[in-house]
Amino acid sequence: MARGGESLARVAVAVRAGAAPLWWSGVLGAAVGALPPGLTGRRVGVFAGAALLLLAAAAVFLARRGRYARLAAEAGRAARQDILQDRAVTLRNRRRARRWWLLAAFPAAVASSFAVPVAGGLLVAGLGAGLWLKALWIGRREAAGDRLLWVSADRLAAGGGPAGRHVTAYRATGIAAGDAAPGGARRR
Repeated sequence: MARGGESLARVAVAVRAGAAPLWWSGVLGAAVGALPPGLTGRRVGVFAGAALLLLAAAAVFLARRGRYARLAAEAGRAARQDILQDRAVTLRNRRRARRWWLLAAFPAAVASSFAVPVAGGLLVAGLGAGLWLKALWIGRREAAGDRLLWVSADRLAAGGGPAGRHVTAYRATGIAAGDAAPGGARRR
């Protein structure tokens, strides 16, 4: 790090990193899980899966929102020496740190289909949808405050995610900083 600066990763990108792998693992797991009739039958599995998708998405979306809001409200200005991490680097690092969980999602969704078809896959898809919705919520807060939120990459790597116990503060920059739009999507 140059002259006391630290590497910063976007909060919304870190939240969004697991959304796509979980969503697609869940959708594919639900599709494969629709093949065996299971113990409960496909109809019960689909209805249970739809309920689990909604509950999982809501639970992930609502989890730690107060902590995210508090850290965002107390965010200090990023120093000139701070290094802003690229979106692709943050995605790669977050997915690599969680690779075993992300890889286990598909087989777990398929295996659960022998008991309750489709339900496990839709549960995993709901987790991905909840992360995506949370990233959008953070993006709306960033756009409303006209600033982007960043977290120390070292503290993010320590575990617990962007609102974990190792994270004590966020940094803020102007809306044009970095290569990701508010919410963590690619800048167009």
